[in-house]
Amino acid sequence: MNRLVHAFLLMLCLMPAGLRAADALYVEGTHYERLPEPVRTADPARIEVVELFWYGCSHCFQFEPLLAKWEPALAKDVDFHRSPAMWNKLMAVHAQAFYAAEALGVLGKLNQPLFEALNVQRKRLESEDEIAELFAANGVTDADFRKAFNSFGVQSKVKQADARQRSYKTTGTPEMIVNGKFRVSARLAGSPEAMLKVVDFLIAKERAGKTAG
Repeated sequence: MNRLVHAFLLMLCLMPAGLRAADALYVEGTHYERLPEPVRTADPARIEVVELFWYGCSHCFQFEPLLAKWEPALAKDVDFHRSPAMWNKLMAVHAQAFYAAEALGVLGKLNQPLFEALNVQRKRLESEDEIAELFAANGVTDADFRKAFNSFGVQSKVKQADARQRSYKTTGTPEMIVNGKFRVSARLAGSPEAMLKVVDFLIAKERAGKTAG
């Protein structure tokens, strides 16, 4: 038997029945897209899932509760993290706030207040001083915030996120990138809830591929 045919049949045998059934349900080009060029992931040993988001995006804000329920159930072989999108200077400032919170170890505490400031309180958070006030209201000193916000490490991460977004060919937020290969959006999947189902399907697909390999 041809080696390629044998490998393909072996992969089908190893693939869970539920995944084979989902193959008919979720179709590439319809429910998700393959990136023109694969993007290197942070840890090749794990299945990377990246959410492209913006704090000022109302759809991202509404997506947060779904992510909060979905993320804890992820298997240990899945590496999930967020990456801020930026198409203008304001979004870049918000990305800087995200990485400043991460550098200070308070991202879990500041994530919701940042979303609410832009989507509920209708603030713009377009200056360092405005963002400093929000951090101060959540227990971060002005000096600590400004040191992190203007640090080389945070500036570098903002540039890396911008480059990553360009590699992903992001067209909107929220979008999710699975293992540097596939892009999923609510527009393609049909809804935010369906978006996570497609991501789960692609995670299983990548896991089956690793097993077959």
